Amino acid sequence: MNDRTTPEKHHPDADVSRYADRYFLKTKETVARFGDKTVTYAVFMRRPVIFTPRLMVEWLQGMAAARAADFDIKLNYDEGEWVGAGEPLLYLTGSFYHLVDLETIYLQKLGAACVAAYNAFTMCVDLPDVAFLAMDARHCAGQEMSEMMAYAASVGSKAARQQANAKGFVGSATDATAHYFGQARGLGTMPHALIGYAGSTVRAAEMYADTFPGQDMTVLVDYFGLEVADSLAVCRRFPDLARAGRLSIRIDTHGGRFIEGLDPQESYAVLERHVPLAIRRYRSDAELRYLTGTGVSAAAIFRVRDALDTAGFDNVKIIASSGFNVAKCKVMADVKAPIDVIGTGSYLPDSWTETYATSDIIAYDGVPQVKVGREFLFKHGKK
Repeated sequence: MNDRTTPEKHHPDADVSRYADRYFLKTKETVARFGDKTVTYAVFMRRPVIFTPRLMVEWLQGMAAARAADFDIKLNYDEGEWVGAGEPLLYLTGSFYHLVDLETIYLQKLGAACVAAYNAFTMCVDLPDVAFLAMDARHCAGQEMSEMMAYAASVGSKAARQQANAKGFVGSATDATAHYFGQARGLGTMPHALIGYAGSTVRAAEMYADTFPGQDMTVLVDYFGLEVADSLAVCRRFPDLARAGRLSIRIDTHGGRFIEGLDPQESYAVLERHVPLAIRRYRSDAELRYLTGTGVSAAAIFRVRDALDTAGFDNVKIIASSGFNVAKCKVMADVKAPIDVIGTGSYLPDSWTETYATSDIIAYDGVPQVKVGREFLFKHGKK
């Protein structure tokens, strides 16, 4: 006889009362006292987004099943479509009693994902020949957000592939979210901690190669501030991988210093050789920093690429990370910086106030009615 007990499955309705806004719970009690109505909610956002509804819809369907209720969810757009500000994303119809306390949670599952997908889409379209790796997990507020952001990146990426034939996001950093990108496992090789542990960049690469024989390898080269010297040293240590295009150099230099061999003057000189018009046009302070400043600038990427090519390692790929948000990606696209892969978590929304999804009832028992100023929600979306 097996004395191991199977944990009782967590009921999807169990936590709603703990996490729903209190006034929704009080409304639920009031409706129970005075009688239910069939209502239709319109859900919208105040800024353009890429529609990313799956997590919200799956949760609502689970709640409907748990409550033995019928929810009619009419999506006005397909997943991955661009939606303008204020356009009704979807209409949700059902029992007021069963829907009213769900609003807090289903909006949480929609707004931030739509904005993150929009950001991911924009980055991929701007840099269609660059592959992206979703490295957002460490910047997320827990596992649920990590799941939501990876899903969002996959939706934005798919839309970019359809519109611009972009490479888009090819994987994530964790096993838990790899499936969104068609991967069985998370991607990545080594953090800075392994470089410090090994004592040298080359030794860390050797340790990795011994531990994971036969695998492609990406090596961080900024730990000791020797981005150029360590890149070349690793390539010379692993010439077969370098020649086969199975070796990548990752530059993750922080914004407190220039990479090896660069300063403001030399940064301008590097760009003058490659993209002279880029620094002759007017630039904002932020754009100039992305071009010629400290950290992983366009000048830094060109410099490492020059060093690799001059030494005969033209098949070695460059992975860039550190602050690659929408604005930085636009600048890199403008100057055609020689990047093969970007590791980023910066598609996460910069302004959290932009992620707020809103839900308003627009009909009670089939009779149109909405608060003054929201009459625009009566119009239907694309579908």
